[in-house]
Amino acid sequence: MTITLAFDVYGTLIDTHGVKVSLAEMMGDKADLFSTLWREKQLEYSFRRGLMQNYQDFAVCTRDALEYCCLQLGEDLSAEQKQRLLQEYRKLPAFSDVEPCLKQLQQGDYRMFAFSNGHADAVTGLLQHAGIDQYFAGVVSVDEIKSFKPNPAVYAHFLRRSGASGAQAWLISSNPFDVIGAVSAGMSSAWVQRSPQAVFDPWGIEPTITLTSLTDLDSGISGNTP
Repeated sequence: MTITLAFDVYGTLIDTHGVKVSLAEMMGDKADLFSTLWREKQLEYSFRRGLMQNYQDFAVCTRDALEYCCLQLGEDLSAEQKQRLLQEYRKLPAFSDVEPCLKQLQQGDYRMFAFSNGHADAVTGLLQHAGIDQYFAGVVSVDEIKSFKPNPAVYAHFLRRSGASGAQAWLISSNPFDVIGAVSAGMSSAWVQRSPQAVFDPWGIEPTITLTSLTDLDSGISGNTP
């Protein structure tokens, strides 16, 4: 049986903190705090826009979150510095375990898709820059239905686009909200715990498997497939 894998991109395949080198040049010791807050507000803005049904694509959420961080942390970045950071967000690096995982899975009975809050063009560019685009059968973007994860309609959209059923489809993500959304929509799921400090939301909805490295994904799925 062919298994369909939906890989979240930002934070799962691609390291969103890859901008910290430039942030450190611009603001020194505030770089870690700024990077973390930027990511948190980016996601918050996508949640809020989804609930309000006031859709703007993920790049707008990213830009607006950057503006918020500058205001909140008192960083008077120039227009050129902000543009540099936003450009870098389109060329973030992949985590070190990503390509070994994808190479391994390529040998098995899997169909792999990138499944993202990002616009398809932006996601394709990220995957190409990271040198991993060749592993995916396609990119499925929430932009196609003008909403964001974890709206259940987004996961239904993925299943339609990929031609998979919930029982045959796995969501792989480092974001607990994404995993909970997929499980609620009937998909299997793998939570990638990228930090020992990361906590899974205590909602009583658990991932099918939990990993600390994507290189364990193949064996994890094999051990949890009937």
